[in-house]
Parts: sequence; structure tokens; C-alpha cells
Amino acid sequence: MTGVMRTTGVITPKDSLDHFLARFGWRRNEHTVMPGLYALGSPTGESPVFVTANYTLSFDALRKALAGIDAYILVLDTKGINVWCAAGKGTFGSEELVNRIAHTKLTEKVNHRSLILPQLGASGICAHEVKRRSGFDVEYGPVRASDLKAYLKHHSATAEMRTVRFDLKDRFEVIPVEITNLLLPALLIALPLLFLKGAGSITGLLLIILLGTVLFPVLLPWLPTRDFSSKGLLLGGAAAVILSFAKMRGDQSLYLFLYNMVAAIFQMAPWTGFLALNFTGSTTFTSRTGVRREIFTYIPVFAAMFILGLVLALAKGAFRAWGFL
Repeated sequence: MTGVMRTTGVITPKDSLDHFLARFGWRRNEHTVMPGLYALGSPTGESPVFVTANYTLSFDALRKALAGIDAYILVLDTKGINVWCAAGKGTFGSEELVNRIAHTKLTEKVNHRSLILPQLGASGICAHEVKRRSGFDVEYGPVRASDLKAYLKHHSATAEMRTVRFDLKDRFEVIPVEITNLLLPALLIALPLLFLKGAGSITGLLLIILLGTVLFPVLLPWLPTRDFSSKGLLLGGAAAVILSFAKMRGDQSLYLFLYNMVAAIFQMAPWTGFLALNFTGSTTFTSRTGVRREIFTYIPVFAAMFILGLVLALAKGAFRAWGFL
């Protein structure tokens, strides 16, 4: 088949290694496949056409789910971004889809005029525009590629197939890349802290990273409030309170204990809140407008809390010298 690349439903050890590295953000922009039309099995003019992104995890999840089915896979150039994020950025969009249909001469490969797209790509696609410009109808499949075989029996999705989950397994999968993204900034912060305040400050930094990138996604469903940022603030604040009680000495005055606890809250909570805010890009529980609202609402709060925490830390010696603590 001229202009059609071939693929299989087999995930090789090399593919698994690529997935592992992608999860850790290693060479983030290199986990891509060539955009274009792929033949899975031995498709005919009546075989279904599935559309996906050229991010290896998206492409491989689809072809693995379709193993044993004769089909075409139309891969859009999303610059190595997954379907949901690419739809938000506009690369998994109507323009790219229409152009890719024309470029691959899809009308010459199939007799029907129907495309099956992932549900999470819907925000980037204008179905009637695609129909007008290409002649192809857009059909949205289930959220998860693993449900495709069941979906294809009746081309109808159950409520469960349409439900977006972000369960513990999903949340664990986004932890590695978040930690990796923090390694360099953490190192740049840790070195001066180690020089100025000693090893104890490094322990605090590691605790903040642990809270914001590991404990937060694990506890996400059970943390109160709706916004990710406020959830992170509460988590950091609670940890600061617990840490303050753990460090409390018997000869410590009540005023000094409360001062240290408030300072710890203002020093830890904005960082855990900021790290929690980063997870809005890892789940469909948030929308583009919701993320923008959180950013503009909470970033000033984080900055103000951090400055106040810094002032409290610097002023502690003066307050003790004046006999207030």
C-alpha cells in the first residue's frame, strides 16, 4: 500500500524501555512516531480508521489495544504530546486532522467516511468542520484504548467507557516525571541551603518534594477542597503542624512554639501548594479555564506566604533578643 506504514499490536522490550524513559521525562521531545497512515494487520477498504497522537505512549496504547484487528491508524503530528494535552494546545485539532487526511490520501484507502477519535481529543476537534472540509464523520470512541474492542461490537460506549478515571495507578504514573522535573531546581536550591544553613535544611527540602510530588497525588481524592492548589496548601500546612509538634521541647515557651509553627506553615505550605498546582496538567479533572483560574488566584497567595515565611524566619532572632519569644 503506497504511502502506508506498517505496525503491529506487539509491544517490544524496546517499546517498554521507551515508555519507562518517557514516564521519567527523559528527552521528553524524542518519544515520537512518524505522523501518517499506518496499517495494523491486513486492513481493507472497509476497515475502521482510528486517529491518535504521535506520542509513543498514545500510539502504542492504541495499537496494543487493537491487536488482532485489521485497521488503519491515522497519526497526527502533535509534536510528541499526548492526545488530551495536544487537544488543549491545538495540535490535535481540526486543521491537522483535515490536512493529514488529505496528505495520506485516505479517501483512496477506505470506502467509508468515518473516523474514530479518542474521547479526550474532542476539545480540539470541530466535527462539523472536519466533515465539511474532508467528507469524514467524526466518531468518538471510549476514554481508554483498552475498551475499544468492546466498543467496536456496537459502536456504542457505556457510561463506564465514557468516565474519566484518575485512580491510584494513574496517579502513580505521573509521579516519576514530576520528580524528574524537580531535580535540577532542587539541586540549585539545595546547594546554597547546605552552605548557609547546614544539612537540616536539605531534610526540609526533601520533605517538601515528597509531600508535593508523592503524597499529594496519593491522597488527592481524600484531601478536602476542590482546587489542587488549596489541597496542596492544606497538606503542607498539616505537615508543618505535625513537624512542629515533633520538634517541640519541654522547656520551650508557648509563644516560641506557636511562632515556629506559624513560620513553618508559611515556609512549607506555598511550596506544596505550588507542586500540587503542577498536577493540574496531569489529569482531566481540571479544564483549561480552571487551570488559568487557579494560576491567577493562587500564585499571588504562594508568593505572599513565602515572603511572610521568610520575614518570620529572619525576624526570629530579633524577637527573641527583645524578649518576645
